[in-house]
Amino acid sequence: MTTILEARNLKVIRGGSLLVDVPDLAIFEGETLSLIGPNGAGKTTLLQALSFLTKPSGGEILFRGQAVGTNHRALEYRRRLAMVFQEPLLFDTTVFENVASGPKIRRLGAEAIRKAVAEQLNRFGISHLRDRSARTLSGGEAQRTSLARAFAIQPEILFLDEPFASLDPPTREAIIVDLGKAIAETGTTTAIATHDRNEALRLSDRIAMMDGGRIVQIGSPSDVMNRPVDELVAAFVGIETILHGLVREKQEGSILVDVDGSEIEVAGDLEAGTSVILCIRPENVTLSLSPPASPTSVRNVFPGRIRRITPLGLVVKVEIACGFPLVAYVTGNAAEDLNLREGNEVTAQFKATSIHLCQKKSACKT
Repeated sequence: MTTILEARNLKVIRGGSLLVDVPDLAIFEGETLSLIGPNGAGKTTLLQALSFLTKPSGGEILFRGQAVGTNHRALEYRRRLAMVFQEPLLFDTTVFENVASGPKIRRLGAEAIRKAVAEQLNRFGISHLRDRSARTLSGGEAQRTSLARAFAIQPEILFLDEPFASLDPPTREAIIVDLGKAIAETGTTTAIATHDRNEALRLSDRIAMMDGGRIVQIGSPSDVMNRPVDELVAAFVGIETILHGLVREKQEGSILVDVDGSEIEVAGDLEAGTSVILCIRPENVTLSLSPPASPTSVRNVFPGRIRRITPLGLVVKVEIACGFPLVAYVTGNAAEDLNLREGNEVTAQFKATSIHLCQKKSACKT
């Protein structure tokens, strides 16, 4: 893979506070990288530094191997980028003129501008708005116009800062679909900052989890979502059950972990006495009304009582007390078939191999 943009020892300091501290980050040509994390994690500041809208306090940024600000002037570098913000920043003119602004600044001919604008208006489904004043657009129409304007200049890197945060769910879903198609069709290198893990999963080739201005984990969506490096990442990516325990016994290919007096079998090879964190995704927990009638490959079977049931659209979240807190997701039909009600007794099961194991103050293990 070819590196198009690289940050080395990048720091951003404001008011004496270190907002970004990234020793090394490479963005590969043609990939989509999502920066995720809670509010205040440094996602927007890092994006602004990478795009040179904010001048770094330390370190360097290299575009195609050359340092920005030395071998490449910052203005020249920025002209090869496009930036889309959460709130669309549109000129007080028509949709056509907004989308045409970039090509005009680049001094394209009239016919080339017309073709570039028409292509992007069509791509984002706003051709019928070409003569509409930007002031009359809805939030979704305005963001589509911003995206069309960004793609009209054929940027080498596209930066997106929480572009869907203020949109309603149906509008957000439709624009994400169109943006994903646009990125795939053009092969545009993209970096997006978002606090929505579902957006990151939909769009990304890699995900970088940020906290306190630092990148605490970077990898494929599957790696970050299913193999978080610590408890913070696990909680943010939707792992509902996070348990602290102590390895009691090491067996062949597995360990027994004591969690509040309950014994959980986990695939691993840590020594007895090791403090660990167990991460169990809710979709890996199955529920039944009684224990299995015959032996199964599932090694962890616990009776419990339902504490709370919460509908979540396509699934139902079931919280169970079984010596430790456990969360399962079941379909609405399954919840009805099992007659799940708060206070009812159920049996929860999950495989030893489905548990993600983290050694405290160390790296996590699959």
